[in-house]
Amino acid sequence: MTRKARNLSLHVLPDVLQPGLALVFCGTAAGKRSAAERAYYAHPGNLFWRALHEAGITARLLAPAEFPLLPQFGIGLTDLAKRHSGNDDELPPGAFDVPALRAKMERYAPRVIAFTSKNAARAALGHAVSYGLQDECIGTTSVFVLPSPSGQARGHWDIEPWRALAALVSLSPPEKGME
Repeated sequence: MTRKARNLSLHVLPDVLQPGLALVFCGTAAGKRSAAERAYYAHPGNLFWRALHEAGITARLLAPAEFPLLPQFGIGLTDLAKRHSGNDDELPPGAFDVPALRAKMERYAPRVIAFTSKNAARAALGHAVSYGLQDECIGTTSVFVLPSPSGQARGHWDIEPWRALAALVSLSPPEKGME
């Protein structure tokens, strides 16, 4: 097994990245339910998939198990901690691999990376952030910060930044048969 294949096999969830994406979502780490189901944002209380649809980013409501379809919508997925799962406070020190995230953004160069929490953005950027479009980029990729869709962050939930992201990215509709 090659070193790259061995490293990928250690990932809790695979990256969904390729050149030409309009948007990549980045969280901190897969939650326990997502790790168990091997699907991003799989907990029923997580609003990620509903927010994508309600904000107009996807033409239909997708199920967590459909995450491999996202590139057909111009969307990718990754996490800061690829080898760990659980709540942010359960992750070991050094779990976030910021250099790897930056290298992925420079390699694939999506138009926008949207962090699905202030904590993820703060870890990646190294400073406090507010919701919305940031003044800085990672490589050529614009940076956007969203309220966490996690059920545990419900007190901070607001769909409006998700709608602002949809307007910024304005993805074209998926091909026939994907709606």
